[in-house]
Amino acid sequence: MRKVFKALVMSALLAVCFSSAAGATDTVRINDLVEKAKYFDGKQTTVKGEAIGEALGRGDFSWVNISDGSNAVGIWLSSADAAKISCFGDYKHVGDTLLITGMFSRDCAEHGGDVDIHCTSFEIVKKGREVKEPLSNKKIAAALILFFAASLLSFIYFKPKPRENKA
Repeated sequence: MRKVFKALVMSALLAVCFSSAAGATDTVRINDLVEKAKYFDGKQTTVKGEAIGEALGRGDFSWVNISDGSNAVGIWLSSADAAKISCFGDYKHVGDTLLITGMFSRDCAEHGGDVDIHCTSFEIVKKGREVKEPLSNKKIAAALILFFAASLLSFIYFKPKPRENKA
């Protein structure tokens, strides 16, 4: 009886694990989309990446670029969804991480032949943040040394020549 109970519990646990894994969304690396564009063309794909740059509004829709570290791609989504993005990545920020599902196009006729994804599902997985990079003492010292060296060389190069007396 005890062995039967253990077997039932193990079977239930395995069923839960496999059913949640089967329901998980498989994401595609953006670089794979670019390299295998012909294969993915016209297919529903899911990508995950950091929102970079800024949203470019075009009426009811907007362009948002996302990068997953391997490459970047333009996402065509509703302006309402684009407005939900609170932080875009740049030199001082890590942008919101987005999970985008949509139709991939390697040469979108609607957008002049561009590679893009027309978003059908949008989710913010992780909020962005500001990046604080401290200024190191080595960088300050190097900048000061280079400044004084450039100043000295400029003074030597542009020093006025003494005039000769014609007597």
